[in-house]
Amino acid sequence: MRPSLLLGALALLACSSNPDRRSPSDLRQTPAVAFPETFEAGTKGAYTEADEALATGPWHFQDGLIGSTAQDHKDGQHAARLRGLGRLTMQFDAAAGVRQITVSAAAYGTDGPSTWELWLSRDGGGHWQRAGAPVTTQGPRLVPHTFAGAASEPLRLEIRKTSGPKTRLNFDDVVLTTATGPAVAVAVGGTGTALPAPGAPTRPTPAPTAQGPTGAPGPATNPGDNLLLGNPSGATSDPANATNYLLVRPQFTSGYNATRGIPTWTSWHVGRGDLGQSPRQNDFRPDPALPRQFFQVTPQSYSGSGFDKGHNCPSGDRTATLDDNSATFLMSNMVPQAPQNNQQTWAHLEEYTRAQVQRGLEAYVLMGSYGRGGTGKNGFATALDQGRVTVPARIWKVVVILPEGTDDLRRIAAGQARILAVDTPNDNSIAPDWKQYLTSVDKVEAASGLDLLSALPPAAQAQLQKVVDSGRAN
Repeated sequence: MRPSLLLGALALLACSSNPDRRSPSDLRQTPAVAFPETFEAGTKGAYTEADEALATGPWHFQDGLIGSTAQDHKDGQHAARLRGLGRLTMQFDAAAGVRQITVSAAAYGTDGPSTWELWLSRDGGGHWQRAGAPVTTQGPRLVPHTFAGAASEPLRLEIRKTSGPKTRLNFDDVVLTTATGPAVAVAVGGTGTALPAPGAPTRPTPAPTAQGPTGAPGPATNPGDNLLLGNPSGATSDPANATNYLLVRPQFTSGYNATRGIPTWTSWHVGRGDLGQSPRQNDFRPDPALPRQFFQVTPQSYSGSGFDKGHNCPSGDRTATLDDNSATFLMSNMVPQAPQNNQQTWAHLEEYTRAQVQRGLEAYVLMGSYGRGGTGKNGFATALDQGRVTVPARIWKVVVILPEGTDDLRRIAAGQARILAVDTPNDNSIAPDWKQYLTSVDKVEAASGLDLLSALPPAAQAQLQKVVDSGRAN
């Protein structure tokens, strides 16, 4: 054989022996896989955070596994199971055209009710928005729940369990449909990189980010940040604990007292990424995440009372997305507040806090109330709605402000933060200047019976909680 022919034959042989060496455009033509995701291909048996190759593609499990026991309620042999604040995240996109999403859910075994949410991303996991309302699931029967899709764009979804830690949930049969039938999983991720082969490790979905109001990128709150300073009352997610129920949301966390119809305390974090351009929603409504046996406070509970529906976590602290802002209008985030207190004194303190965040700082905020009986524009009252919503006597707030950064608890404990504590009467004749009501965290704790900075080391807690701030920025 002539040398030129031999070289050509060898080149042809080399190409035929390595058929997977394709260009990126060829990889994009890998046959797509159709939904539903039934979890039948999964074998993940531990709660350890990891990726799992399923029939539709790779999924990321956080505090979740593939359940196959008799206690797992499933359609087939397997179902996903989440505990605590677990998450189940698609690591790939469904092709554009999804009009409807259906997820079936049941309580694991004989566990009590749990709340969960469906979140969607249209940019490969960079930003997320909640789809529809939170869902509270109870009982052993798999119940399908339907959500609207995003027909014009590829999307990926994330299931977030938002109440825990003692209850678990099963999920099965994740169905994505288009106008013509089942949606398909595309073979390229949101960044244009080919999806890995089944069994190959994948990178976790990036944390959500957002643009601050000045256009500079800033960190968006991670739901875990909302309780960074500790659980002030030791609240739990046990529905039997009606006076100290832990209510966890991506936007804020509360210790809720169902017998008073108001939160005892609410805790949240504010970073530049939480402040955007989303308008105020004003969609006051009952909270579907509360256990069914709790009295449901409604906007009508406040009608004609002379008291405002006063936010604990304010609307203005959650303007990155419409869903974030809407969450602040749940009635479980409200307290009967004297109008002057709410619209002047408290509004000025909220605006001051956001101004610090816009300067490049971040804030951890705790707010609550105690006592019984306040004075609104119609005079003194101890309760609304036939005694089912308590009017508190005092309303307080603690704001911990520090420069943007990491390892925040260590920095706070080291004295690198500024701590404001404010305690006001719930009275319509209150002074508009919040600085007149500055106090120490110690005094708020003594009055409320709470442990407000319990996550800090005891020595640092003792030192920082006795300080009374001047009310002036450094």
